[in-house]
Amino acid sequence: MNTHSFQNIPSLLRARVVESPEKVFLFSQTDGRSFTYSQFADAVDRTAALLSEKGIGRGDAVSLLMPNCVEYVIAYFACWRLGALAGPVNSLLKPQEITYVISNSEAKALLVNSEFLPAVESLRDQLPSLSAIIVFDNEAEATQGVKQIDLEPPEISSDDEAIIIYTSGTTGKPKGCLLTHGNVIANARQISEWLGFGTDDRLLTIMPLFHMNAVSVTTMAALYAGGSSVVSLRFSASRFWQIVSEYQITSFGSVATMLSMLLTTYPDGLPEGLNTSQLRFAMCGSAPVPAETIKRFEVKFHCLVIEGYGLSESTCRSTFNPPDQRRRAGSCGLPIGNEMRVVDDDDQSVPDGDLGEIVLRGENILKGYYKNPDATAQAFRNGWFHTGDIGYRDADGFYFIVDRKSDMIIRGGENIYPREIDEVLYQHPEISAAAVVGVPDELYGEEVAGFVVLKEGSAVTEQEVIEFCKSRLADYKCPKSIRFVKEIPKGPTGKLLKRELVKMV
Repeated sequence: MNTHSFQNIPSLLRARVVESPEKVFLFSQTDGRSFTYSQFADAVDRTAALLSEKGIGRGDAVSLLMPNCVEYVIAYFACWRLGALAGPVNSLLKPQEITYVISNSEAKALLVNSEFLPAVESLRDQLPSLSAIIVFDNEAEATQGVKQIDLEPPEISSDDEAIIIYTSGTTGKPKGCLLTHGNVIANARQISEWLGFGTDDRLLTIMPLFHMNAVSVTTMAALYAGGSSVVSLRFSASRFWQIVSEYQITSFGSVATMLSMLLTTYPDGLPEGLNTSQLRFAMCGSAPVPAETIKRFEVKFHCLVIEGYGLSESTCRSTFNPPDQRRRAGSCGLPIGNEMRVVDDDDQSVPDGDLGEIVLRGENILKGYYKNPDATAQAFRNGWFHTGDIGYRDADGFYFIVDRKSDMIIRGGENIYPREIDEVLYQHPEISAAAVVGVPDELYGEEVAGFVVLKEGSAVTEQEVIEFCKSRLADYKCPKSIRFVKEIPKGPTGKLLKRELVKMV
């Protein structure tokens, strides 16, 4: 298997089809369907032809709004087959948030599951760039009657854009990360080689496919290794071990919240009669996992937990612990093929053990932010990508993430920027000042807490403020508690003292 010869994602898929046409690449856990490499490539070609009929070609963006399903994976690859950009839309978003993501990316088409069609139809007049909305519940039905045109693969270079994925914006509005074919292949290679994935590996996709974690770690890494991926609709603690046993899963992607839920659901360990002997390890990321949780999980379920670190901007993973006894609880591991440093405010490397900002460089790092040269320049100053995360490196080269330079909250693996919620709270006619912070939460890692100063004479309840947020923001972003205060604590320069607010909680 030549590891560095793939210019683009379609050429990687073609290579796997030639090597193992009859091997099953994708399993659909919800309805039992499966696709061999050859069948998958045919479904991708049919869907690409459907998009081509709708006028989609090289460089066009296509929004994807679906639950986890094999159609989601087919849709990604169909975009790449045409040299178009796949634009995954977080299905937890509220209508106005969805409108922003689709219109900002200037998507020309939308592949949508009928579950989300009513929401999209109600936004139709706010989406002028969309020339086609395609219901894509089932690939075979959606592509019925599509002329099997012999689509010449366009000349796609490794620097051509493959994905536009939106990250929560530090300044309120999300930013579109542009990831190239080269980025996606490089990260799949880095993950696959570091974790030792091979043709016998069967990875479980339970993380949402609108995040890069599911795309990189359990889909692209499986393809790169010539293995298989099992797509599950969503994480269900009660069904989880049954799925692992039934599909002989060798590894799965997760976040700390999932591990905690499995520990709570199965206090006595693995259920009787299930065979999980194939399972090598759980991959975990998005936010640090408490060392105690890792220890309990490994003892109870006889399954290693391999922590990693990364962000959409690094395609997905930049570090992983080694998948063996060298792994360190509490550490996010070692760089897996990109360069990594810890720097001070002048971008000078700090000694091992000292805190600083984590900066990255390598072939998995994004091309830039879509139509946002200022944000791109700011992030890439001095030739390194600045993550905004604070951490240190120990004497053995293991990295530890300690805090965030920004005020980002990570709740159950979802990134939340307080500024976005603050702006919604300020829209409330009875609120004169507001601020939200992340507070520790046993299950989700962090939870959103809001602080509000009411206008003179107002009598709004906590529940009314929460409902106001729920009508405008994805549920996971909404404050779970609101405290009414006389004033928001500020420092001498007027900067919010968020630490003081956290103390109040």
